[in-house]
Amino acid sequence: MKLIIQIPCYNEEKVLPLVLKELPRKIKGIKKVDWLVIDDGSTDKTVSVAKKYKVDHIISHTHNKGLAKAFMTGINESLLKGADVIVNIDADNQYDASCIEQLVQPILKNDSEIVVGERPIDQMEDFSYIKKKLQKIGSSVVRFISNTNVPDATSGFRAYSKEAAKQINIFSDYTYTVESLIQAGKRNIQVKSLKIKVNKKTRESRLMNNMFQYIYKTVFTMLRMYVVYKPLKSFMIIGGLLFTSGFLVGVRWIVLVYWLGDPARTYLPSLILSAVLMIIGFQTLLLALLSDLFSINRRLLEDIKYKLLQRKD
Repeated sequence: MKLIIQIPCYNEEKVLPLVLKELPRKIKGIKKVDWLVIDDGSTDKTVSVAKKYKVDHIISHTHNKGLAKAFMTGINESLLKGADVIVNIDADNQYDASCIEQLVQPILKNDSEIVVGERPIDQMEDFSYIKKKLQKIGSSVVRFISNTNVPDATSGFRAYSKEAAKQINIFSDYTYTVESLIQAGKRNIQVKSLKIKVNKKTRESRLMNNMFQYIYKTVFTMLRMYVVYKPLKSFMIIGGLLFTSGFLVGVRWIVLVYWLGDPARTYLPSLILSAVLMIIGFQTLLLALLSDLFSINRRLLEDIKYKLLQRKD
């Protein structure tokens, strides 16, 4: 049984040593523990620090591609290196590395395929009141969309079984946390949450330096993932609302013209609006059917990718 602990990094020469000092080399139930640093185009001495602390594997991007891409690079590299379990931990030393052994146990016992570390959000002094509320609201929405029971959906401290890691496909350049949970829920991957400890804040978050931008990108990611996995339902709702609105405007036009209105008036704008809404609504309904076909094709491609990875084992 092999565990790889992956750390996506971007200009972390000052904080990375704090993380590496605490990473375990031995864990009960694990034969071999390797460390993997993903250098996401750092311009400082991140790679030199990783080498100094004898990191087993270092892989570098030629330029900064974002946290989500660095995460996926780590997942793919870990699978190539023969990992049976993969733990992702952030390079900002937010998470207590001593919890890694606790995090992997449900996977070793076959109780779960993904384990998410739940931070004590209410007790974190560096989180503002608004940030705490947004975290809770966002996690509630993710739980609803993904049909999972994870109280801290944006936690990056996670353990993945090999089988779960093979099924992850991140589209976003921004972050992987929300997207991977929604994917797991839609693919019926077992997800469990465990309470973890956190360390004191070492630096400002690079994902949440602008509150409104963070909210916009997170909401956009959730909506996009919902449409990706439920395209028929999404476009049927939109198309149905447009077509029904046009139909009701058309009924209003008939009532006004033939029963209540002035015979000298045609109420032409209402008739045009009704026709436009019904046409757009009908086209959206057709788009729903087409998008569902694309969704089936995407799932087939994901299954092919998974089977190819299975053959490599």
